[in-house]
Amino acid sequence: MHPSVAKAPQATQFFYGFEERYFETSAGPIFCRIGGEGPPLVLLHGYPQTSAMWHAVAASLVQDYRVICPDLRGYGRSAKPETDADHTPYSKRAMAGDVIAVMDALGHERFLVGAHDRGGRVAHRLAADHPDRVVALSTLDIAPTREMYREGTSAFAHAYWHWYWLTLPHPFPERLIGADPVYFWLHKCGAGSAGLTPFVKQALDEYLTAFSDPAAIHGACEDYRAAATIDIAHDDADPSKLTMPLLALWGHDGAIEAHFDCLALWRERAVDVQGWALPGGHYLAEECPDEVIAAWRPFFAKAAAKL
Repeated sequence: MHPSVAKAPQATQFFYGFEERYFETSAGPIFCRIGGEGPPLVLLHGYPQTSAMWHAVAASLVQDYRVICPDLRGYGRSAKPETDADHTPYSKRAMAGDVIAVMDALGHERFLVGAHDRGGRVAHRLAADHPDRVVALSTLDIAPTREMYREGTSAFAHAYWHWYWLTLPHPFPERLIGADPVYFWLHKCGAGSAGLTPFVKQALDEYLTAFSDPAAIHGACEDYRAAATIDIAHDDADPSKLTMPLLALWGHDGAIEAHFDCLALWRERAVDVQGWALPGGHYLAEECPDEVIAAWRPFFAKAAAKL
């Protein structure tokens, strides 16, 4: 056990009662944690994490929702398909297609979505491509991809260096990360305002184990390469705005607050946007889950009435 895992606090509730399942998709198997009964709520994780990041939020929301937490393709226990020159298998359109396949298999025609970081980018494309399926969307600590690249300054590039570095051609970032993936993960994710304190033992062990797989390192790099290329092309080809309610939450101590007008950027991409900063950094679902839950409960409850 890595010393950082040994020192992390133990979660008293870590997906208790949740089922673990795999769903076949065009890319291969997608791993999901599923628990509860009620309106379906999909939770999509960020980089470089897994569905484990939702342990605290899911423990509360499972009381009222059927909570579905996939590992995105390229991450965790999900498929890590071969890529191509255009990074098409890691486009957010392709990754959103995995979510549709899972929800089809579960029999959910319409559903709610909560998403952090990279998962928010998948969720944005999911809602854009399938507006009849996504009833409401909430994002954690992101603004839209195209607009963030457009508005990013030198100060943002220093804060979010990985946004640019991970897009360098294969195998440069993969080889450097692969030399010591645990060091990279801990340095990258521990560099925020809260350090490593948001991460519980069970989740941190899962993150470090998953990210030590060379295929996961490559999949994550492809996720970022796609974001800087084919995902922007998809955005440019789709000028329409999201029409479902969108709640944007971000960390008061994070890079989104420091470098962007989050609501203004989301309002370029959606017509019904509200949101505010929460008292934390980037990893809000783990750093301040009570505040995330308090914001999500009334938002999703109102939307769930339409299901």
